[in-house]
Amino acid sequence: EQYLGLDKRKALRDATATIGTIQESAQREASFLKTQIEVDFPETKSKILKDLGYKANFRKVQFGDQEALIQLLFGIKKGMTDELKTAIVEKGTNPVLIEKIVGYASQLNDANAAQESLKETSPDVSKEAVQAFNDIYDEVIGICKIAASFYKDNPVKKKQFTFSKIISAMNAGHKPQKEESSE
Repeated sequence: EQYLGLDKRKALRDATATIGTIQESAQREASFLKTQIEVDFPETKSKILKDLGYKANFRKVQFGDQEALIQLLFGIKKGMTDELKTAIVEKGTNPVLIEKIVGYASQLNDANAAQESLKETSPDVSKEAVQAFNDIYDEVIGICKIAASFYKDNPVKKKQFTFSKIISAMNAGHKPQKEESSE
């Protein structure tokens, strides 16, 4: 209860999940906008993509670079002039898509700042807790050794006190099941 009762990193994991959600949507929609620009503006696509920050950042974004995505989103926000937005919308791009992408810039930047703040303030497991866990582990291993020795003539009972077998059985529920082939 003293060491496991509180989830000290829950807020950090939640912040990371929020960033992941924003990042996934922003990346997908920025990629879609890029494709629309390439199709709708074949003669000027290179200049437009450069002005919006795609040339400098998009390759890194494709490899999951969060900072590059933030830079790309702010590039789109800065480079999306009223004239360019009008031209893109006239070619058939939904204006809501453009507004969403521009909005992601601040959302992702704020979420990133919150995550970084939580990284700095999230407590780690204390030395006292590590020692307590190690003491519990040593005690459990000792019990398992004694019980395995006691049940040396009963393999079924002995297996119940073999630490590696217990851990394997506990992890079995968490491993993805292999799909059976339907040949």
